[in-house]
Amino acid sequence: MGQSRQSRLAFVLIIVVLLLLPCAALFQQAPSPLVQGVGPIEITVSDADRALKFYSEVLSFEKVSDQNVHDTNYLSLEGVSASGVRVVRMRLGDEYVELVQFAGTQGRPVPADSRSNDRWFQHIAIVVSDMGRAYERLRDAHVDQISFGPQRLPDWNVNAAGIEAIYFRDPDRHALELIHFPPDKGQSKWHAPANKLFLGIDHSAIAIGDTNTSLRFYRDLLGLPIVGRSDNSGIEQEQLSGVPGAVVHITSLRASSGPGIELLEYRFPQNGRPISPDERATDLIHREITLMTANAKAASEELRTDHARFISPDLITFKEPELGFREGFVVRDPDGHALRIVEP
Repeated sequence: MGQSRQSRLAFVLIIVVLLLLPCAALFQQAPSPLVQGVGPIEITVSDADRALKFYSEVLSFEKVSDQNVHDTNYLSLEGVSASGVRVVRMRLGDEYVELVQFAGTQGRPVPADSRSNDRWFQHIAIVVSDMGRAYERLRDAHVDQISFGPQRLPDWNVNAAGIEAIYFRDPDRHALELIHFPPDKGQSKWHAPANKLFLGIDHSAIAIGDTNTSLRFYRDLLGLPIVGRSDNSGIEQEQLSGVPGAVVHITSLRASSGPGIELLEYRFPQNGRPISPDERATDLIHREITLMTANAKAASEELRTDHARFISPDLITFKEPELGFREGFVVRDPDGHALRIVEP
């Protein structure tokens, strides 16, 4: 009789444990993504003073710092040689760019025939409160336009309907975008009352070869979630990108903080040229998106295990946090775009 009672109790305990296991799983903490935020976007420039003047006077960026970096580890981080490095950090709203000039070396210019579907294409999307007034600012400054004027994306394109945008170039021919969101599009902060024309950076867009390959890297490995998708085509997209017949599949990713990353897969025409395998940080075509991580060493090890292409020889540690981070490295995505992954 006693053994029978014990057996029943044991059976009940087993049932209770089995019932509680799913509940316990709910309280298990999900693994943290490799990347928690997106930081400044680095842009290699030929003349920091000229670039500073353009970004401040035409686009209303504010200079935050201007320093000559003396730590030679910076050159190791970038995998280049130079006699000096000047870094000008500029802010627009909550977002930053860093204008980087390497001294004692002449980097290659952006190709004169560069197109929006070439794999090296990358732009930062600057949000404006009034596209008409912002376009007047560009025309007054005689900027080099990529687009045939501002384009309003059509109503049939539900995920992008009403967005206004224009592509143009800075003095070194880096692609830039002005973008205006209708009330039902974009982050809420772009619709907050403001007396400013230029509000901040919504995202950095990069041309890619294959969405699934890029998602495996950015979403599955780095942990950036998808926040939007769109298929853009028609005369508006052609005139925006300057690419005849353009059909673009767009995937938007966004970390918990900072600008988003937008993947641009040109499904037509599929003749975009790849990034040169010998592209360097000193070349004017070079840009880097900064990704923030809580553990740079673990991120480095995971990316090496995944056979990512490293620009930095190893994890680089800085004695002085003059650049805003303690250690980090530069790596390439599947298409060759440079990413600076740092731990504050």
